[in-house]
Amino acid sequence: MSDPVPQRRRVRVWFGDHVVADYRAEAELAERYAAAMSRRFAGLRVTSDPIPDTDSGPDRALPGERLWEVAPK
Repeated sequence: MSDPVPQRRRVRVWFGDHVVADYRAEAELAERYAAAMSRRFAGLRVTSDPIPDTDSGPDRALPGERLWEVAPK
C-alpha cells in the first residue's frame, strides 16, 4: 500500500479581478501562506483552492529571505 499523496492547494491574492500572487504547495504550507497574505494584505481577497491531481502546475518554494512580517504584533 502506498502513502497517501498530500493534497495540494493553489493560493491566490486578488486585487479586484487581477491575480497579484499565485502560489501552489502542499495543503499545510499553502494554508500558512494564505494566512500570512491575509494578514499582510487585509484589504485584498485571498483564495485557497484544492488542485486536481491532473494539474501539473509547478509548486513554488517560499522565498529564502523574509519579505513580509508573518508574526502578529
